[in-house]
Amino acid sequence: MISNQILQNTIEGLQVITRVDICVMDVEGKAQASTFNNPEEYESAVLSFVDSPADSQALQGYQFFKVFDENQLEYVVLVKGDSEDVYMIGKMAAFHIQNLLVAYKERYDKDNFIKNLLLDNLLLVDIYNRAKKLHIDTDVRRVVFIVETKNDKDTNALETIRSLFSAKTKDFVTAVDEKNIILVKEVKPNETYEDMGKTARTILDMINSEAMAKVHVAYGTIVNEIKDVSRSYKEAKMALDVGKIFYNNRNVVAYGSLGIGRLIYQLPMPLCKMFIKEIFEGKSPDEFDEETLTTINKFFENSLNVSETSRQLYIHRNTLVYRLDKLQKSTNLDLRVFEDAITFKIALMVVKYMKYMENLDY
Repeated sequence: MISNQILQNTIEGLQVITRVDICVMDVEGKAQASTFNNPEEYESAVLSFVDSPADSQALQGYQFFKVFDENQLEYVVLVKGDSEDVYMIGKMAAFHIQNLLVAYKERYDKDNFIKNLLLDNLLLVDIYNRAKKLHIDTDVRRVVFIVETKNDKDTNALETIRSLFSAKTKDFVTAVDEKNIILVKEVKPNETYEDMGKTARTILDMINSEAMAKVHVAYGTIVNEIKDVSRSYKEAKMALDVGKIFYNNRNVVAYGSLGIGRLIYQLPMPLCKMFIKEIFEGKSPDEFDEETLTTINKFFENSLNVSETSRQLYIHRNTLVYRLDKLQKSTNLDLRVFEDAITFKIALMVVKYMKYMENLDY
């Protein structure tokens, strides 16, 4: 259904052009939009017109016109005046509103189709049949972007994204929950993942500046058929989650660059607990003091370089060696040995993942 604001804007525009007052009423005689005062005075006349077989009628200095949506009466248009010119204006207004009904219904149907497509709620045969009916290409390249906002139902962010992409009729902007805005974007034959990264950063910059909101953007892999769009959506969702766990300093995360985080994210929780128990013998990295954790992180940042790490921590080399020796005694892992360093790094990532999953349960 068209919003009353859209109807009001439409008839105000027509009134400015034609200088003729117009009112749109529903089938119960209630005014939905009007350019003149006291339209309720015509409620009984409208109700009589609704029950009549005529599609148009002149009464009380006004002309009445019916607006149908697939043979269902939706609106009655009142136009002030009884001349032939006013009759023509009334027919044009009714025709315009009827076209708006068709356009908005098609937009709703497409939005509903895309939501069900993303959520895997359609059979394969239904996907292609409905796509054909809605004039949606089935064999073009597409990719799914997810834009997560901090606030529920962030209409400013949604409108900003729509202003960027809705003009391109082959792109779809929708939402399947309170915080996530979904963009299903058509990808041109010459576009690459580098271009997708640029698109994600454009979305990020536009929302930061226009909607004044902080968001995270994630995207999946490019798919070639409409039936695979849901896979790109699932990948984008995983990228969003993995980014929160392991790469919280990134505002844009691509499924194709998740690295080892993708593997850890798919590990079952019992296996993670078994691994941590094996590595830390029942201890948790949370038990390490702040100094030890800072040392570990800085050591990894500097690719296990003792000299550079001690310089950045403003400590003597021997002090760093002492800390690493102390860590080795408590964990049996020597971070100066490549294999032990990898094991320790993965263990820290597994602990992050476990914490994230535990917090989701609360």
